[in-house]
Amino acid sequence: MPTPRELLNQAKAEIREVEPADVEPRLRDVVLLDVREPDEYEQGALPGALHLPRGFLEFQVEGKLPDKQRPVVVYCAGGARSALAAKTMQDLGYSDVTSMIGGFNRWKDEGRDWGTPRTLTADQRNRYHRHLLLPEVGEQGQLKLLDAKVLLLGAGGLGSPAALYLAAAGVGTIGIIDMDVVDASNLQRQILHNMDRIGDRKVDSAKKTITAMNPDVDVVTYDTRLGADNILEIIDGYDVIVDGTDNFPTRYLVNDAALLKRIPVVHGSIFRFEGQVTVFDPYNGPCYRCMIPEPPPAELAPSCAEAGVLGVLPGIVGSVQALEAIKIILGLGDPLVGRLLAYDALDQSFRTFKVRRDPQCPACGEHAGEIVIAEYDELCMPHAVAPAAS
Repeated sequence: MPTPRELLNQAKAEIREVEPADVEPRLRDVVLLDVREPDEYEQGALPGALHLPRGFLEFQVEGKLPDKQRPVVVYCAGGARSALAAKTMQDLGYSDVTSMIGGFNRWKDEGRDWGTPRTLTADQRNRYHRHLLLPEVGEQGQLKLLDAKVLLLGAGGLGSPAALYLAAAGVGTIGIIDMDVVDASNLQRQILHNMDRIGDRKVDSAKKTITAMNPDVDVVTYDTRLGADNILEIIDGYDVIVDGTDNFPTRYLVNDAALLKRIPVVHGSIFRFEGQVTVFDPYNGPCYRCMIPEPPPAELAPSCAEAGVLGVLPGIVGSVQALEAIKIILGLGDPLVGRLLAYDALDQSFRTFKVRRDPQCPACGEHAGEIVIAEYDELCMPHAVAPAAS
């Protein structure tokens, strides 16, 4: 059996090595792959390096670096582990891999640029361990989630499951707007609240639940009515809006403000045994007015308070909304932009419908005029006077 030294020499004979001086001018053109252990990486790394410990390379590198033609420079502390890693990557089909001679120690000793990377704490590594195992998320993705800001419109049926899963995932800032109080009739579906909180402000109840679940999350509350006078100020700075409102005036208001601020909206709605989810990504897909140019008559659009809703349904729809928000933050997969996901609980079916951008849309169309943020009270149905969730 070959000794470790013999294996290293064999690997170096089959790979290409490169001097730090040759790597420095190419920092923008190559992927820097740091294969040291986490404690080494935390003490300092090359700018923009991707961290993947040598022990996880075979299992995770293809998920983190899907383009096998892209130039990769691998480095470790002194050049030994990186040589073995480069040989492994060549065997996996990577066509342009080099190992940096002398590794990070030589790079640092020669006075080249390096820094201390931002990393998760030990407690965070434990909490988000299942995320870190996903190559599509990993530590950098988790840091993105911790830096993200998501605004929930409503702390009710849809806002409750969305808030819980976004908080559990580690979204760093969650804003919640709701002007209602907790009522016993809410508890059949609004799982942020409980019997002890009946009569409390919903935003206060939501904050207590989320903070108890994950202290990493900063919960910003807005115990106010969402209107033309405050919407632009409230939504400013958020990365994603999760819309759990149940009335047309607020939906149109949110649509127009999100277009102005260019903030994607994850829209959800529920009715009896059915739910819908879609994503409105400003100017990259249809907006709410493209899908519903005008509100239907009140008699054709009763609220859940009038028609009822199966309690578990908003849990399913709100969870899908949370998933879509996370996908947008991380740039994962194919969000529901231009697609409407319809769920029927009675026959347990999902169907997807195309939603196309309307070139004549008065809000986002080719010849749309200036967007004016205004109240749409004339669209209100008797039940829909505040932006409360279903």
